Amino acid sequence: MSLPSELLSVAEMYQADRLAMEGGVSGTTLMEAAGQGIAELILGNWPRGRCLVLCGPGNNGGDGYVAARHLQDAGWEVDLASLVDPSVLMGDAAVMRDKWDGDILSLHEVPFEGLDLVVDAVFGAGFSRFLDNGVAALLSKVKKAAIPVVAVDMPSGVNGDTGAVDPNSIPAAMTVTFFRAKPGHFLYPGRSYCGDLRVIDIGIAADYLEEIDPATHLNGPDLWRDDLPLLKPEIQKYSRGHAAIVGGGISSTGAARLAARAALRAGAGATTVVSPPSALMIYAAALEAVMVTAIGEEEDFENWLQSRRIGTVLIGPGNGVTDRTREFTRLALESTANVVIDADALTVFKDEPDTLFYLIQEKEEGEVVLTPHEAEFERIFSLAGSKLERARAAAALSGAVVLLKGADTVIATPDGKAVINHNAPPFLATAGSGDVLSGLITGLFSGGMTAFSAAATATWIHGAAGDSLGPGLIAEDIESVIPEILDGLLSGP
Repeated sequence: MSLPSELLSVAEMYQADRLAMEGGVSGTTLMEAAGQGIAELILGNWPRGRCLVLCGPGNNGGDGYVAARHLQDAGWEVDLASLVDPSVLMGDAAVMRDKWDGDILSLHEVPFEGLDLVVDAVFGAGFSRFLDNGVAALLSKVKKAAIPVVAVDMPSGVNGDTGAVDPNSIPAAMTVTFFRAKPGHFLYPGRSYCGDLRVIDIGIAADYLEEIDPATHLNGPDLWRDDLPLLKPEIQKYSRGHAAIVGGGISSTGAARLAARAALRAGAGATTVVSPPSALMIYAAALEAVMVTAIGEEEDFENWLQSRRIGTVLIGPGNGVTDRTREFTRLALESTANVVIDADALTVFKDEPDTLFYLIQEKEEGEVVLTPHEAEFERIFSLAGSKLERARAAAALSGAVVLLKGADTVIATPDGKAVINHNAPPFLATAGSGDVLSGLITGLFSGGMTAFSAAATATWIHGAAGDSLGPGLIAEDIESVIPEILDGLLSGP
């Protein structure tokens, strides 16, 4: 099921609710729509049976009261339990409590025999504390009884902004959220607790998104398809850009070869591997369409970048943590080329990250993408917070687009724009896969995309390739499915 790309923080979702109510939609109307939508999804996915609805102290609990009423009206046997004394509920939640005509149980009265489903309406996306002992014990009983759970907005104990998870949270079979999803639905570990995520319309107009201006999106073709390089009849290879891949020595040539072939596939008109002189024959024997040149000295590399009008440089994969890697990275950043910095070209600056940041910030022409995995990120950045927060902070600190890799890859810009990728299967966790990703970025960059669009597009294509190939894929396989994926993207939605 296709999901809207906008991801709203908890604060942005509160703003959406407020704008809707200022526009004439009452809070009770929104709550009624939410609870009814939850009930309809349950009716469409589970046979009629006995359900326990757990209601919390706020609006999430109010949604639970509405869902319970609609399930009961549809013929379900419903038990409802409240985390707090129902008399303390206020506002819209109190209105919905009064519309419920069944018993309201306390937590210690909850029955577990014969239950077919639990609706978790205890805490929503705004929860950022720890679950207390009473709720933790109750959720533990639900888990032990192996009863499927439908979570309202967010499984209780999962933070909607960060994806952080309380140790006592339990996974849901389905999570139902409203208007737009939250970052915590897609950031691990929270993502693994949400099950089948459904986003339902409750009467908030999409027009309000223009005023909210969400800072985070779900990565997908709708964001960048129009930026994909289009080939015109009069085009020739060098007008598509010449990309340079800095290669490593004799024992580590595979990374640059994988990246170079991916760069050609993704859009570079020409690609050259810059080889240490000692490894030239290995590269030359293994590559066909990819050109190879031997450069050992810094001055020669600087002159070559200028004379060959190199538009994009990828440096790092298989390069080694050496003086050559450091100095070639410096020269690439001082050139007019776009630069993708990965692997060893990041690690080589672990003791002097400010030098790397200075070079990026002083770059007069071209953009820069950094592509660390978590270990490389920790070597360069001393930042705390969620993956989304850390990627944003790293981009602001460095001045580069930062692609923080993983199952929930985050791509962030220095001005705070970010996307979370969600289509990467676990099959991509194989040696060389990251080198192919950096090559895809380089090729799209070379073809004319901006740094952010190239990084986001490459990450999505990488995930789509993993899905297409399935179990057993190795990095060399990824290249083979890139043309088909690009054709699908260019031919339309």
